[in-house]
Amino acid sequence: MHACGFDSVPHDLGAYFTVRQLPEGVPLRVDGFVQADAMFSGGTFASALNQFARGRQMLAAARDRGRHEPRLVGRRATTPNGAPRFAGEIGAWALPLPTIDAQIVGRSARALERYGPDFRYRHYAAVRRLPMAVGGVAAVGALFAAAQVPPARRWLSGRVRPGDGPSAEKRAKSWFSVRFVGEGGGRQVFTEVAGGDPGYDETAKMFAEAALCLAFDDLPATAGQVTTAVAMGDALIERLRAAGIVFRVAKSR
Repeated sequence: MHACGFDSVPHDLGAYFTVRQLPEGVPLRVDGFVQADAMFSGGTFASALNQFARGRQMLAAARDRGRHEPRLVGRRATTPNGAPRFAGEIGAWALPLPTIDAQIVGRSARALERYGPDFRYRHYAAVRRLPMAVGGVAAVGALFAAAQVPPARRWLSGRVRPGDGPSAEKRAKSWFSVRFVGEGGGRQVFTEVAGGDPGYDETAKMFAEAALCLAFDDLPATAGQVTTAVAMGDALIERLRAAGIVFRVAKSR
């Protein structure tokens, strides 16, 4: 399992938790909306720069892996990039997030029949005001463009170095919330995964509880490169709840 921290436990298990609230055996649509008040670390920034700079190599590796993995038969699971939009269902502007999280959700959906015959997941950042939304799109685009140019990438790497990060006081005030809107079989459900500082405090819980879950809990038989939803699912959700991370159904109809 390559993604046992903030990338991608809240999103992977949150989508899984949402699917569990919806009918079985029908097409399902889930959108995830991420909000946070926190400072990222130098290591996270370096990872993002590296990911942006290696976009073509990563795409080639994904295509090569796809050629060797078994294809779904009789089912479909997709994770398309959504367009920027005002999401009335959560009362905020939604910006597509080009992170690994949607890929992890899609991998879980392809592995688990519970996601239904036709599953779609879209991953967004939620922003309250339009100017912030426009600025966010421009900033991500500029960072992506700069990461393609080695001198610019080196200059950016020197602004925030691995090992830099927020103070204990800042972490104590930090929080994250991922809201999900799921639909299928004539039902709509609103769920949330939420907690404190995502980059340090809650990620440490996620790593630790995942390790304890693998060591001590009764889990489904699985092997290979798997996700937390596939390997641990409900057992890890209950451990994270006991550790103070919220998984809740906000509304259903």
